[in-house]
Amino acid sequence: MTNKFILFGLLLLFISCSEKAEFAKPTIEKITESVYASGYIKSDGQYQVFSKSTGILKNVFVKEGELVKKGQIIFSLSNDVSKLNADNAQLTAANAALNANKDKLQELVLTIQLAKKKMENDQLVLQRQQKLWNEQIGTKYELEQRQLAYSNSKSAYESAQLRLGEMKKQLNFASNQTQKSWSISKSMLEDYNVRSEVNGKIYSILKEKGEMVSPQMPMAIIGDARSFLLVLQVDENDIVKVQNGQKIFVSLDSYKGQVFEAVVKDINPLMNDRSRTFEVEARFTKQPATLFPNLTVEANIVIQTKDSALTIPRKYLIDDEYVMLSKKEKKKIKVGLKDFQKAEILEGLNKNDKILMPQ
Repeated sequence: MTNKFILFGLLLLFISCSEKAEFAKPTIEKITESVYASGYIKSDGQYQVFSKSTGILKNVFVKEGELVKKGQIIFSLSNDVSKLNADNAQLTAANAALNANKDKLQELVLTIQLAKKKMENDQLVLQRQQKLWNEQIGTKYELEQRQLAYSNSKSAYESAQLRLGEMKKQLNFASNQTQKSWSISKSMLEDYNVRSEVNGKIYSILKEKGEMVSPQMPMAIIGDARSFLLVLQVDENDIVKVQNGQKIFVSLDSYKGQVFEAVVKDINPLMNDRSRTFEVEARFTKQPATLFPNLTVEANIVIQTKDSALTIPRKYLIDDEYVMLSKKEKKKIKVGLKDFQKAEILEGLNKNDKILMPQ
C-alpha cells in the first residue's frame, strides 16, 4: 500500500514538473543581438612571394620561421643567358660612351681649327685685294677669285662646325641608348634575386633548391611576426547589419574557454558566389600572446545591445510573429533584438503573461 502511494506521488510530481516546463513568462533582462561568423587568423601584411622571372632556384637564403627585413634577398635564381646579355650591354655602353670617342671628336676639332685659320687668311687676302682694287690696281678677275676663295673657306669652316655638333648629338644618343639598354639588362638580371617586400617572418617556403620557378608559382609566404588580423565569413543574410567599428567576441580552439575582443576593420563589398558570404576583416582589441596564420576562429559580431528588454526564450516563438498563450490562444507579437537563446518582445506581451511552448 505504501509503495502505491509513493508511485502515485512521483507520478504527480512528474506531471507537475512537465506542466511547469511547458510555460514561460517574459523577463526583463539584458539582450545582445549578434551575427555569427567563422574564419581564420592571418598575419598583418601577409602575402605570397613570387619571382619576376623564370629560372632555376639556385639559392635559398632563409628558413621557415626566420625574421627578414624589407629588401632582404631571400632567394636567387640562375639564368646564364641574362647574365651574358647584361655583360654584352655593358660592353656596348662602354664603347658608345663619349669618353671612348674622344679621338673622333678631337679630329673634328682640329679640322675646325684649320678651316678657321684658312678662312681668316682668305679674308685678309680678300681685304688686301679689295684695297688694291679700290686704288685701281689689279684686275676684276683676281678680286673675284679672292672672294670665291674666302666664301669657300667660310663654308668649309661652318660645315666643320655643323659636323662636330651632329657627331656630338649622335654620340650622346648612342651613349644614352646603350646606357639604358645596360640599365634594363641590369634590372632584368636583378629580377633573378627575390627580395622580401616587408619586415616580417617566413611562414612557409614553397619551393626547393633546384626547382623551376616562374612568375605564376608562389615561392613563400611572409607576414608580420607580431600583428595579426581576423578574416571572417559573414552570410549574405547578415552582412547588411555589419559595420566598421562594431565589437566582436572571438573564440579560438587554441585558447579553449577564453574569449577575446576585436573590432570590425574592413568589409569586402564583393560576395563569394560559391559560399554566398562576404569577407570581413577585424583586428584584436587585445591580441592573444601567441598566434599563427590559419588558426580557426568563431566570432559573434555585436550588432546592438539593450540593458533592459522584455524577453522570452526564442524556442517559444512561432514563425517569429506569434506566441501561444497559456489558454492555447495564438497571439501576434512584434519582435526586436534576438540572440541565440532569447528574443526581445516590443509589442503584444507584458511581464505577467504566460506563454506555452509550441508543439
